[in-house]
Amino acid sequence: MFDPNELIAAIARSGDRAAFVALFDHFAPRVKGLLMRGGTSAELAEEIAQETLLAVWRKAALFDPAKASASTWIATIARNLRIDIARRETRSRLSQVYEILDEETPEQPDATLSGAERDARVRAAMTRLSADQYRVVELAFLEGFSHQDVAHRLAIPLGTVKSRLRLALSHLRDRLEDLR
Repeated sequence: MFDPNELIAAIARSGDRAAFVALFDHFAPRVKGLLMRGGTSAELAEEIAQETLLAVWRKAALFDPAKASASTWIATIARNLRIDIARRETRSRLSQVYEILDEETPEQPDATLSGAERDARVRAAMTRLSADQYRVVELAFLEGFSHQDVAHRLAIPLGTVKSRLRLALSHLRDRLEDLR
């Protein structure tokens, strides 16, 4: 009989590889499916599922069945890994927006606006985008979703997401020309 609590305990006690394989075979597809239902791409969901089970291997001794079931503990690890990845992507994408807006722009110390003024100008320019372009920029750059995730969330083709982003960034560049 499959008992995930006992399998985790066996991993914690002796690094039981057979127990890990059984746990992996049972939970990896479930974690992947859970993440995909939440809008994560299949490729990223599979990567997170593998990282989740590796975390189970490393942290098996920390599992307390009195606090949560094995499936809840494993789902929590997967959720936390997904949140960490989303945060890293958000930071990376925001810096990409500024890099795109700053392309080929020589620094003019006397003309530099403060960060707050600049952010306000970017936000104001974003409100002038079409609703479709605004939503794609919001999801991709502010909420940190991958282009594939944006396509899934909006039920549109990936190529459409990329086209809308390209047009939106072009409009933003034009509207923020004086910041250069």
